[in-house]
Amino acid sequence: MKKIAICLTLIILIISITAPFAIAAAEEAAKSDAKLDYFKIVGAASAIGIAIAAFGGALGQGKSVSSAVEGIARNPGASGKITVTMLIGLALIESLVIYSLVVVLILLFGDPFKILR
Repeated sequence: MKKIAICLTLIILIISITAPFAIAAAEEAAKSDAKLDYFKIVGAASAIGIAIAAFGGALGQGKSVSSAVEGIARNPGASGKITVTMLIGLALIESLVIYSLVVVLILLFGDPFKILR
């Protein structure tokens, strides 16, 4: 549960870090033809954001599988319940990484300059 909270915190942190860059770049583009600067900044922020999300997801999944294997080794009779719970947890962890991917894709392929026109 702590890993999910950490992943959610990282996603919120990524959004809060990239938003000022995107806003500053959009304002600069409104004053001049700096669209390329906006896409450079958003591209770099998106790469950093998805890297952090993938790293956090991988850590969470590794810890989850490690704990499940240890639990099955200690009590083989409960392997069915442990496996089902582990798979649900892995799906939730992976969904957090996919949410961050969606945010990155929105930042990369969205057109903020439509608002300024």
